[in-house]
Formats: sequence, structure tokens, C-alpha cells
Amino acid sequence: MRIQKFIDYLLLEKKYSPQTVVAYQKDIEAFQLFLTHEFTDTEVSKANYSQIRSWIVQLVDRTISNRTINRKISSLNSYYKFLLKTESIKANPLMKHKALKVSKKIQIPFSETEINSVLNSMNTDTFEDVRDKLIVELFYSTGIRRIELVQLQLKDVDLSQGHIKVLGKRNKERIIPLLPSVMETVETYLLARIKLKTIIDPSILFLTKKGAKAYEMLVYRIITGYFDNISSKVKKSPHILRHSFATHLLNNGADLNAVKELLGHSSLAATQVYTHNSVAELKKVYKKSHPRSLS
Repeated sequence: MRIQKFIDYLLLEKKYSPQTVVAYQKDIEAFQLFLTHEFTDTEVSKANYSQIRSWIVQLVDRTISNRTINRKISSLNSYYKFLLKTESIKANPLMKHKALKVSKKIQIPFSETEINSVLNSMNTDTFEDVRDKLIVELFYSTGIRRIELVQLQLKDVDLSQGHIKVLGKRNKERIIPLLPSVMETVETYLLARIKLKTIIDPSILFLTKKGAKAYEMLVYRIITGYFDNISSKVKKSPHILRHSFATHLLNNGADLNAVKELLGHSSLAATQVYTHNSVAELKKVYKKSHPRSLS
């Protein structure tokens, strides 16, 4: 019952996305399963730090990554904070817990050449061809998240104003301008979309060829499918296109605050993750251009 109140709190008050809330719920339920198996009748709300530590050890033994373990413990911590806030417990057992060490993941964005090569190789002969091209163009020209892309509705696209309306994390809305070339692809896609024999989800922008709402894994496969042939980078996901969008804007002199707003970040700290590439670019220019480096 308490877990359900927490779930309602995340959805209604914190306005977390359903996917995020499901992840929190699964983490808490996984710990409850561990407690039931190892400590019989203990509830999550009554667990102590020693029991939580035992769960962490078990997860490590199962070769679960430190990053994933930290996420699970973060979910638990949020739950305990909620219980503390609602005066259901007197102390948070995770108050003094320190997260496990994780190596910093530096994701390498696609180069402008790689992205242009993919776009130039794409056809517009069929519905799926046009749809896939628009997906790549939107990721790179707007920096939207995969979940935001699949949730776009027809009413969110305003070609007269030249922008799209995106519903981001915590239901925060933002307006992102569209490039003229992208608007052309949108128009081509909408014409192809009308010709589909069946449309199951008429309000949704991106559809499968059977007229159903496009799903996240489909979008993931589209991106990896096209970039596998062009790029040798290990990671080729929609997020790398978002990463490329931010990095290329910063490399070309865009203001960090402006990029933050376009990405839908709540703080500059999240956007600054992308600046390491810009710094690398600046160092390259510096080495090439500074008089002392030429001697």
C-alpha cells in the first residue's frame, strides 16, 4: 500500500514519466523479493542498512554493474525519503550510504561528415524511407530524446511557425525551431503518411507501415541500421545523435544556456557533459593557430 502511495506521488506530484515510475517500482519490488527470501517477513519500509548492504553484495556477486546498482539504491533512497516526509519512518537507513564507484562514460558524438554521409545515402522512395530520414533529421536538428520523438503528435508540428512542441521530462513543454530542410522532409512524410492503407493511431506523428504508433526499439534499430554502415564508433544510438546535436552547436559557438533550453535540461550541469568535446575542439584550434605552437 505504501509503495502505491509512493508511485502516485511520483506520477502526480513529481510528474515523472510512466517509464521512470515503472523503473522505480521494479527496483523497490526487487528489494522486497530479496528481503522476503533472505529475511522472511521484513518489509522494505522496516529494512535496516545491514540488510540493504546484503542486497548490494548479492547484486555485485551477480556481476550487476555498479552503475545499475547505484540506480537501484537511488530508487530505494527516494522511497525512504518519501516515507520520512510522510512520517511513516523515523530515519532513512540510506542516509550515510556512499554510492559505488563508477567509471565516467565519455560518449563520442558522430562527426558532421558521418551524419551528412548517412543523410545523403537515404532514399525517399517509400513511406518507411521518408519516415526514417525524418527521424534522423529530427534527432540531429532538434536534439530530442527517443521517448519524446515517439510521443510526438501531429498537433505538435507547426509548419507555419516553423517549430515543434516537445513534451519532455516531468511534463515540461518546450518549443524547438525546425530547419527549412527538415520542414521539407516533414511535408514529404505527411504526404506519404496520408497514403497509408490503415492508420490505427491518427494523432501520432510517427507510425509503422501498418499505421500503428512507432515504438522506441524500432527507432533504435533505424538509427543503428543506418549508422552501422557509415560509422566505426562502438555506440550508435539515438542518444548519440542528441549528443552530436549539442556538441556541434557548442563547437560552432552556441551559448550553453541556449543549448540547455533546447535539450530540455533542468540544470546547466547536465548540459556541461557535452562541453568536453567542445574543449577538445578548442585545443585543436589553439594548437593549430597559436603563434607559440607553430614554432
